[in-house]
Amino acid sequence: MSADTNDEDLSAIAKGGKQNVLGFLLRLLARIPFLFIAGRLYGVDAVGRFASALVVVELVALVCAMGEKRGLAQRLTEGEEHLPANLVYDGMLLALIFSCLAAAFFWFVPAPLFPSGEYTELDKLIVLAIPGYALTEIVLAAQAYKYDIATTVRARAVVEPWTISIMAGAFYFVPGVSESGLAMAYLVSIYAGLAVGYWAFARSYGAPTGWRPHPVYMSKMTARALPLATADAIEWGTRRVDIFILGLFAAPAAVGVYYMAQQLASLPQKLKTSFEPILGPVITKNLKTKNFGAIAKQVCQVGFWIIAAQAGIALALGVPGEAIMGLFGPEYVGGTGALAFLLTAEVIAATAVVSEAVLVYVARVRNLWISIATIVLQGVLTWLLIRTAVAYGYGEPFKAAAAALALLLSLGFASLVKAFLLSRIIQQPINPFRWALVYAIAPAVLVGYLFTLLPEWAELAFGVPAILATYFLVIWKRGFGEEDRLLFRKEKDAEPAPRSDQA
Repeated sequence: MSADTNDEDLSAIAKGGKQNVLGFLLRLLARIPFLFIAGRLYGVDAVGRFASALVVVELVALVCAMGEKRGLAQRLTEGEEHLPANLVYDGMLLALIFSCLAAAFFWFVPAPLFPSGEYTELDKLIVLAIPGYALTEIVLAAQAYKYDIATTVRARAVVEPWTISIMAGAFYFVPGVSESGLAMAYLVSIYAGLAVGYWAFARSYGAPTGWRPHPVYMSKMTARALPLATADAIEWGTRRVDIFILGLFAAPAAVGVYYMAQQLASLPQKLKTSFEPILGPVITKNLKTKNFGAIAKQVCQVGFWIIAAQAGIALALGVPGEAIMGLFGPEYVGGTGALAFLLTAEVIAATAVVSEAVLVYVARVRNLWISIATIVLQGVLTWLLIRTAVAYGYGEPFKAAAAALALLLSLGFASLVKAFLLSRIIQQPINPFRWALVYAIAPAVLVGYLFTLLPEWAELAFGVPAILATYFLVIWKRGFGEEDRLLFRKEKDAEPAPRSDQA
């Protein structure tokens, strides 16, 4: 592959990433009102019950999507003799069958959703989100294959978060619904996002033609998708198993505090997913031509972009952590330690995420075993650290911090092992870290510390912008080369070539 073609690939990744980074900022603006409403109106116990149910619902929905979030790109690339719409509808039908069965199971057996045993009949309706979530994953993956990232931004960064924020506020004032307002708001937001995604999908792919689902083909498709679906579920589960274990060993209030910290920490996590939809199609194209050098370059390039952006946001949220957690209520300030560990974990996890973007195609079974080892390690560490906190008489905030530390250590393990495995397979070095990150973090931490000496309102109003400005100024001067600045070129200068099915 020529250098020009590789530049086109990086331009495509940069353009898709820019669109999703915009989506991240929009999601940030919408997520903060929801966290404020949930914390101030519903209280920490209600947030804890909602968080416990959400863990199971989204994990099961991701499994029911059968790995199509990343596997669909490969199926569409290899299945050129089939109509694209038919291939996508095969995946949607399979997801619908499994997700409806799962929803029915949890409706009759709600204990895994609510380990505390506290729930209402309306709370149980959250199981209806399982089919909606799974189908949304598939239609957005189909749009990403056509380099349409704007639909993902509209669905996941505008419609879903603003819907849940608005509906959570509205349901609180509805008699008979207010106790279950968070679950009901989430359910409405999922189907609002699905409507936006499916509208764009229907216009892009059209209706299926001569579509005849065959049981034998669907069985083979299921068998092939299981390793990828399991890897997706485990990668996602590493961000949620801590909540599940906390729900077993700690009070709902501790789960609520941890959930709030995790929601803030997941904001920079969205920057990793900003590049996933567009990275998949580019990688599958280069795998087809065995251009491993281009793949290594793209993985390291995107990995650095993600780490650089995440580190800056993590500093802005972590240094004034007490002031930020206090916005949701004084009872949440104890989650500051957990927030610091969670933010650090997301930065460390970036290398695992970009490495896995290739491993799911070239070593999906080995990648699956590493993912299984990671979540088992996390579960064991979470249990050990929480038990240690209990043994020494530490309170609920320390249990939350223990769970966050377990996540940090396990994700560090995953990043090292997955990068090493990918390097061995493609015979190319994989290391997105650059020393410029250290040069940028040090002065940003110093600036942030000085602002913590001021009143909280000044710390937030002036300290957060000052931390971001200091960090990104240094990283721009010391860390960004010409290819890094593709992220900041005008669209006409970095326009990717259309796919052959769009030309």
